[in-house]
Amino acid sequence: MQHVNSWRDVAAATGAADRTAAEEGVRRAYRAAGLAEPERILWAGSPRAAVEIVEKLTDAGRSVREEVRTRPWAEERRRTHDELGPAGWSALWSATGARLWETTAALAERIRAGVVADLASRPEDEGAIRLLLLDAVLGQHDAAWLAAFDGRGDRLAGLGEVARNAGWWWPYEHAAVISERPAVLHRDEAGRLDHGDGPALSWADGFALHAWRGMPVPAEFLAELASLTPARIREEENAELRRVMLEYYGYDRYLTESGAEPVHRDETGVLWRIALDGDEDVVMVEVVNSTAEPDGTYRTYWLRVPPSTSTAKDGVAWTFGLDGAAYSPLRQT
Repeated sequence: MQHVNSWRDVAAATGAADRTAAEEGVRRAYRAAGLAEPERILWAGSPRAAVEIVEKLTDAGRSVREEVRTRPWAEERRRTHDELGPAGWSALWSATGARLWETTAALAERIRAGVVADLASRPEDEGAIRLLLLDAVLGQHDAAWLAAFDGRGDRLAGLGEVARNAGWWWPYEHAAVISERPAVLHRDEAGRLDHGDGPALSWADGFALHAWRGMPVPAEFLAELASLTPARIREEENAELRRVMLEYYGYDRYLTESGAEPVHRDETGVLWRIALDGDEDVVMVEVVNSTAEPDGTYRTYWLRVPPSTSTAKDGVAWTFGLDGAAYSPLRQT
């Protein structure tokens, strides 16, 4: 469905919010919930900055997220479910929201974790920050469920208008706080936050999240990647960060420059093993393509295989879903 792609674009949108359109969406959402429009609408540069503003709000009244977001969503879902039936609802969700849910939910959780990490200077402060985050409507990151109801009535139109034009927002009786969208977003082919040269997700006010293939990493860690050496990789005590280092550096390069010795070789290739303290061994099979490249050279490939692999043939067979005894290629490629 075309509108699913448009909501995918909303979830990934970066750049300055359309403040006029977003504010009108907020007022429309309040009216749809039977509430008076907020007396004040405040803007924040990022979700982190929004939480800081919310912490200092006075005379804002209670949170009205239940009326503005939770209840309308539940009622629309119930109405649609009754109209389409269980099978029809399941088909609608599979064709719309389900396509966006995993990546947007993971992104929202990563943002929450980043806000807590930045603002909770002591462990005992975390609970209060998390409670404030529960008051947030996720704006563009509510794209998954908004996609499911697109074109099915205007009850959620205000929420959709905010989502298309801004980031997260906090609705209270007398005031609303809206955050800007990110300025930068980098993701890998699987939709995970991923960037080796600076933040993977950042806002114009400086709030930033760093990640490598979905794994949160410190900013200073990324700065170090360009100057890695085999010795530095071996010295890293954090097993997860060490794996990131190896991926960035290249397993083949690490094997070559660390003076590693092969543990097995046969007609299919060469088996290499990297022993890592506190982590499972990295085992690779080096194979050479039997078909020459246009320039006459033969390309070498490195295949990562399970740590229990004991022969090169077993490793190559594993990549085809076979065991070594059953693997007997007519021609190696």
